[in-house]
Amino acid sequence: MVELNRAVAVGMAEGPAAGLALADALAAGGELAGYHLLPSVRGDLLARLGRTAEARAEFVRAAGLTRNGAEQALLLRRAADLDGC
Repeated sequence: MVELNRAVAVGMAEGPAAGLALADALAAGGELAGYHLLPSVRGDLLARLGRTAEARAEFVRAAGLTRNGAEQALLLRRAADLDGC
């Protein structure tokens, strides 16, 4: 989880591509495979890079991994917001 926070921080400081590289490495490792915040972070970074179709898919995937209704609604809204892009 610390490494996911690091990916977010690097994405803010060095740009979304740098953060995405770290998030992708975490995804490849598999330790956070069922953790909804990993695809959520990836979705945000992908959206910032203009990769809207991939970002949308990550937000939908994240929504499917959480049981919290408020988080699901937020993630699905973020996915829907990308439909116009």
